[in-house]
Amino acid sequence: MTTSPEKPRVLTGDTPTGSLHLGHYVGSIENRLAMQDEYDCYVFVANVHALTTRADDVASVRADTISIVKDWLSCGIDPNKTTLFLQSEIPAVAELTWYFAMLLGYGRLMKNPTVKDEIRVKNLGENYSFGFLMYPVGQIADILAFRPQFVPVGEDQIPHIEMTREVARRFDQLYCGVDPHTDDAEYASAGGVFPIPAAKTGRVSRLTGLDGVNKMSKSLGNAIFLTDEPRQVQKKCNKIFTGRGSMDDPPILENNTILEYLKAFHTDPARVEELTADYAASKLGDGHLKKEAATAINAFLDPIRARRARITDDDVIDILKAGTAKANTTAEQTLWQAKQAAKFDFFERDITLR
Repeated sequence: MTTSPEKPRVLTGDTPTGSLHLGHYVGSIENRLAMQDEYDCYVFVANVHALTTRADDVASVRADTISIVKDWLSCGIDPNKTTLFLQSEIPAVAELTWYFAMLLGYGRLMKNPTVKDEIRVKNLGENYSFGFLMYPVGQIADILAFRPQFVPVGEDQIPHIEMTREVARRFDQLYCGVDPHTDDAEYASAGGVFPIPAAKTGRVSRLTGLDGVNKMSKSLGNAIFLTDEPRQVQKKCNKIFTGRGSMDDPPILENNTILEYLKAFHTDPARVEELTADYAASKLGDGHLKKEAATAINAFLDPIRARRARITDDDVIDILKAGTAKANTTAEQTLWQAKQAAKFDFFERDITLR
């Protein structure tokens, strides 16, 4: 793996909940691909976070861990440019989670709209573990352990990034003596352990799902996955809801999911403009656009499917082991600096994978 200290660092990750979908690609993966040549990129599998709702199904979490890395590699993430690693094998993250939990109040945690949305979407009600409430703090540790400048995320994750920024400021002010009036970009140079990271959203920050209302999500059953076969893609596109009561109703252009998919995945913008104009004039119906959207999406997915077919489980394990070894070195350096700042620097340690 190649690294350069001059490159600004990027950190992001995904929870292994099955195959990634098109929303993940345009919301974050596309940015990772664009940034891996110019940035020092770290991408992790958040397999510990998966336990917040699947602690009784660890076998599938393990299988999904392998699968999600295959998704990354098939999309073009290069392990020679991007460090891929396992969250569960980075002890510094767990330790930092504990320290950061002391800097957040319960009320602030529950004001995070992403936490509220997950409780609603997953129908958890009051039936969630304490670990579920801890995972947003763990996400803060996931990020700050690597002191990144940027975090590529979807729009829904921005509240988590803002909470991370708050904790970074709080730690640097409390333990490093950084003046609260310091500009965010100057925290590190002012003596802070943690730079204040910025969110970087994708060109489509929120891809609508097949239901035409909610964001694309596995839990809502409205997603097109990177692993879907051509017939599955066409079948799913046929179900896209456009808001029209019947074909006799005029076409609805605003917030039309089919048009959204065409703009996101069709390689010919002029063709998309032509289709949109004909659709607006009622020269084309929903069915024609759905077929065009499926064709465009399948053309986008074809090379991804081909690359994925060549990746073995052993390939994934080898890549993760090498990346996790490097990630531990980086995270341990951060933890030591944080413990020095907080006067908890009693003994140094080394982490070695066997």
